[in-house]
Amino acid sequence: MAAPIRVSFEFFPPKSEEMEKSLWEAIGRLAPLSPNFVSVTYGAGGSTRERTHSTVKRIVNETALTPAAHLTCVAATKDEIDNVIQAYRDAGVRHIVALRGDPTSGIGAKYAPHPGGYQHAADLVSGIKRIADLEVSVSAYPEKHPDSPSVQADIDMLQAKVDAGATRAMTQFFFENDRYFDYLDKVRARGIDIPIVPGILPVQNFKQMKSFAERCGTSVPRWLAERFDGLDDDVATRKLIAAAVAAEQVLDLVDRGVTDFHFYTMNRADLVYAICHLLGLRPARAEVPLSSLSQGARVPARSAGG
Repeated sequence: MAAPIRVSFEFFPPKSEEMEKSLWEAIGRLAPLSPNFVSVTYGAGGSTRERTHSTVKRIVNETALTPAAHLTCVAATKDEIDNVIQAYRDAGVRHIVALRGDPTSGIGAKYAPHPGGYQHAADLVSGIKRIADLEVSVSAYPEKHPDSPSVQADIDMLQAKVDAGATRAMTQFFFENDRYFDYLDKVRARGIDIPIVPGILPVQNFKQMKSFAERCGTSVPRWLAERFDGLDDDVATRKLIAAAVAAEQVLDLVDRGVTDFHFYTMNRADLVYAICHLLGLRPARAEVPLSSLSQGARVPARSAGG
């Protein structure tokens, strides 16, 4: 019997009322698929700290989902970050995604640790575990972090994060599955045995994705560019192509033994929902209308792996 498929979804905190509506429509649509957890990102330099906290608290209070709050080392002292960890713990959060974080001036700029802060992700993991017995997930980079001198140096850092108490890693998004498996072989050869969950980015907008991929070190294969060629002004066809590309990728990963997936939703549910359907996931119940959420109803979700 095949192992059950487990998924997690990543959202970002909204900047406006319209974005807030889109976020909660996406959560209401995806929650019945029983994700293992849902994570909420943290902007460069901690720029979304309050919005991240408020979104995570609302997930705790208004849904039956398991939230994971992103936390970074950037632009804050240890005491400030420790206070955030304690606030999450007190709000009922039991899972943190610990990241070094991007420089305050954005991806591509030179990173400088705060002189009174945590120096890197492994240091942050240690700090979290010192304060509370929380589950800690971290990042992994099949194609190397842009600031790292080598894949081996990345694996050294992953080892340090595991030694500090991390129990799961989610990868940066990628489009060529062989790169993920090559990286996984290197990680396992090192003796690291935590789950390395592939991060999947359904391509909502090819030009935006390509720009982001260049800054974060993800290669965009020529065949992928060719599939989206000429579709800049054809949203309907672009969505069909995006669904086909992501479906091919995840089904190939399943055929090669992968059971866990982390989806970068971009606060949009349509493509992610379709891909999860192809993976065999079905709603536990009907999706919850947004109006119900605003009236305090809880979004249903089965236990992980159910």
